[in-house]
Amino acid sequence: MRSSPTCRKFAASKRKFGAPSAPAALSRLVATTAARPSPGAPPRGLLRAGALTLPCALGAGGVRRAKREGDGASPAGSWRLLSGYFRADRLARVPTPLPMRATGARDGWCDDPSSALYNRPVSLPFAGSREEMRRDDGLYDLVVALDYNMAPRRKGRGSAIFLHCAREGFSPTRGCVALRREDLRRLLPRLSPRTTLVIL
Repeated sequence: MRSSPTCRKFAASKRKFGAPSAPAALSRLVATTAARPSPGAPPRGLLRAGALTLPCALGAGGVRRAKREGDGASPAGSWRLLSGYFRADRLARVPTPLPMRATGARDGWCDDPSSALYNRPVSLPFAGSREEMRRDDGLYDLVVALDYNMAPRRKGRGSAIFLHCAREGFSPTRGCVALRREDLRRLLPRLSPRTTLVIL
């Protein structure tokens, strides 16, 4: 059966203009401290992602180059996105060039400077101090690990620095950068291991 003139015209149009393009990849995100929303309130941050400017939360200890474990500061510098986790029981997988996997009950992250596994993923139960990646509060429903203090690792210079979901009101983090879950989901298709997060 021969196609109609309308179908042939539509097919020719698709060949001419191509399929809808994928979202443009982002090579860089930039997080900076914004003005305080009101006197005495904790500072908020802004994250620039291409043409987008999104509210974010930064560390309660501000932004520091000489970061230390437990200081609550976000590390100043340029950090590559590595891979991440998502809560499959709460969210559908978002297509992204970043390596992502569903968070399991045994997923943890060591933040114990005395451990040989400091600033590394670990399996729970784990004897040393650690973060649990499967959290009840939703902060790690989507979480992307940064390469801060990874190679080389320096004991006591900070661990578990992530891009993750923000608390309501963007209350400060313990050193991570946090976005609204919807904004992080929107960015994921444009993020890859070639993307860097610059914290200023």
